[in-house]
Amino acid sequence: MTTEPQRARAVFSTEDFGLMKEAVASYVKQIADDPRSSKFSALYHRLGRLG
Repeated sequence: MTTEPQRARAVFSTEDFGLMKEAVASYVKQIADDPRSSKFSALYHRLGRLG
């Protein structure tokens, strides 16, 4: 008898990605003059591909 590992459960729902994208967009506006804003902008675009 072979046992297969159980399938991993999703951590985030599809709706969560939309909420995270909205939050990141707001944060990018707040830190527009910060050098890190480009990293958060890239995160925003990656989240858009997921949800």
